[in-house]
Parts: sequence; structure tokens; C-alpha cells
Amino acid sequence: MPNILALIPARGGSKGLPGKNICNLLGHPLLAYSVAAAKASQLVTRTICSTDDEAIAAVARKYGAETPFMRPAEFARDETPDLPVFQHALAWLEKQAGWKADIVVHLRPTTPARPAGAIDETVRMLLNDPTATAVRSVCPAPVNPFKMWRLDQGGPYMRNLLDVPGIAEPYNAPRQLLPQAWWHVGVVDVIRADIIRGGSMTGGKILPYKIDSAWPTDIDDAHDLREAEEIMRSLNCVRPGPTADLARIGLLVLDLDGTLTPGTLYYGPEGEALKRFHIRDVHGLAKVRRLGIEVAVISGENSASTAARMRASGVTNYFPGVKDKLPVVRDLAAKLKLSLAEVAYVGDDELDLPCLSAVRDGGGLSCVPADAHPSVISSAVIVTQARGGNGAVREVCDLLSRARQG
Repeated sequence: MPNILALIPARGGSKGLPGKNICNLLGHPLLAYSVAAAKASQLVTRTICSTDDEAIAAVARKYGAETPFMRPAEFARDETPDLPVFQHALAWLEKQAGWKADIVVHLRPTTPARPAGAIDETVRMLLNDPTATAVRSVCPAPVNPFKMWRLDQGGPYMRNLLDVPGIAEPYNAPRQLLPQAWWHVGVVDVIRADIIRGGSMTGGKILPYKIDSAWPTDIDDAHDLREAEEIMRSLNCVRPGPTADLARIGLLVLDLDGTLTPGTLYYGPEGEALKRFHIRDVHGLAKVRRLGIEVAVISGENSASTAARMRASGVTNYFPGVKDKLPVVRDLAAKLKLSLAEVAYVGDDELDLPCLSAVRDGGGLSCVPADAHPSVISSAVIVTQARGGNGAVREVCDLLSRARQG
């Protein structure tokens, strides 16, 4: 197999969004999504982050990328194009490390949403076509360039930007008669290393990797970051795994409404509130308890039916009617002689924010369901695929169980 380098260029000094490459996106630094995609590949040989910033380098290493060099300042300016950055990395690896890349996978941190398998699929496209020089990810262009205009210099009139053979006035033609245009989106690009060494980021024979328009994100400012969060909540994209030592987790703390239940209330004839639990979540709790992990449930409400459900589920650490949950979590962890690095917390709304943030900052595992309130998403290390009350807790239990069992 050829040597395949995943290269992640992550310059410091962003002006539109300071600290952009390591800003928080759904519980992880932006850079971590590109590292995770590279590490998930079966074909990538090495994953390297090219940066001039030690804080970025530290994050890259934390998530599993190499940072064997710091990028020279002359290749880290605002106007620096990709080519010299990639040529520097290839030359350094060959001269200083004795390692020569054959194929380079370009992963932009600012384009974090990638389908599972996209890297391996694009690499195989290049390997299977010996004449191709690169593969670029594209989607249908959001605006048709054949209907665009340019202004005559020095004159009052406009001219169409592009001509179409056989169509006299493409700007007046139906969209269906115009050529399909494709937009380069940078989700994943693959280039033969010799093409880069020779002075191009693509060469002249570029294969298209067609991707749905739902995937592309391009983060340059705070608005783009919020937009990317909304897009990625609905996509089954490659996500970073937790950096906490999951095998050490000894306490799993759960919010109730919206986490262990879907947050829907049913009222009996006498006004008693009834709640729906998912049996797979209950089985998941039993599973982690058998492995020696304590389970606690903290609820802002006080319900006799919920207390009965907790007893039937074997949950002895049940705390109803609690609005300030963090002291309860700290006290219980101290009672069990555990640090916050040994705690996992799952919650879905603003009352859970202090617990999620404290556990995350303490090195533990903070998790939210897929339909959690937007205000808590950024405090989570893990966003589950399932919704609250519909298997989200079971996902976390299965994750902890696998870590405990090795």
C-alpha cells in the first residue's frame, strides 16, 4: 500500500473568529473533527497537523494527530495559499523523518462535517485511476454561474459572465437547458504527493467526489459556527470520541425529564403526572450497575410514580425535587471517593448546564441527547444519536460497558 498522509492545516491567528480552529463545536474543538475523520480511515498511514500555534498543536495531539514540526511563520500568514504549506510538510517529512508520502488527504478543520467512509472512498477513487491527479469533493452549485453577469469597464452595460455553445442568451434560458455546475466544497480532497511537489494542489485530471448539498460547512465566523452546529445535529457524520478515560468512570448521573424520559407528561384522573420510560434505557442502567458503576438520577420534579419506577429499576440514588444539581453530584462523588474525572453526567436542559460543564472541565464525560436544548450542546463531550427517553441513556451505558469490559 502507498504511504497516505492526512494533512490538517490549522493556522493560528484567525481574525474573523479568534481561536477558530480550536473553538468549541458540539462539545469538541473544531480541529478534532478532522483528526477523528483521519483516524477513522482504514487507509491513512499518518495524520499530521501543520500549525504555527502551540495551543492548536496541543489539541491536535490530544485527539491523536502528530505535530512533528511547527509551521514556519512565512507559511502562516493570512494570505498564504495551501501549496507552500503542503510542500513544506512533504519536504520536512522526507528530509527530517525519512518518510515519503505518496498520496495526501487534505482535511480542512473549517469543514468538519464528513460522512463515514468518505476518506477511504476518495482515496480508492484515486488509486483506481492511475491517470487521475486528484479527487475533489463537489456538490451542485447553489447559484448557476451561467446566469451571472459582469460589468463592462468604463461602460454602462452588463455582459453575461459565461457563454454556452448553442445557446445565444444563457441568462434567458430555462435552468434545465444549462450545463450542471458543481461547487468545490472541501469536505475531503485527495492529491498525489508528486503533483504537490511539482507545484499544484490538483494537477490537470481531477475526479469529482459528488456529495449531497446537506453536508458542506465552511466556518469563518461565529455565525458560520452556529450554522454548522445546526447542520451537524441532523447528520450522521464522523465525530470525535471522548478523551476521558471511560474505564475509570464509577458514577453515572442522569437527569430525568428529557433524558431518561422523552419529557412528555401524562396526567391521571386525579391529576397525577405519569412519565414514559424506555425499557432499553432501563436495561442499560442494570448493565452498568452489574459492572460496578453507581447510578444516580436527579430530577427537578417530585413524583410518586417516578419514585416507584426508580425502585423497580434498582436505582437507590434517586434525588427528586432538586433544582441546584451540582452540589448533589459533588457530594455523591465525594461519598464514593470519586473525582469528577470518574463521573459521567447526562442531561438535556439549562438546569443541567452547571453539571455538564463541571464534569467536562473536570475530565469526566458530559453527554446530551440528540434533542437536547441548544444551550447545553456546547458543554457536551458526546451528543448521542438517540433522543431523550428513546435510547440516549442506553447509548451512554453501552459506551461505558465497552470501556469497562475492555
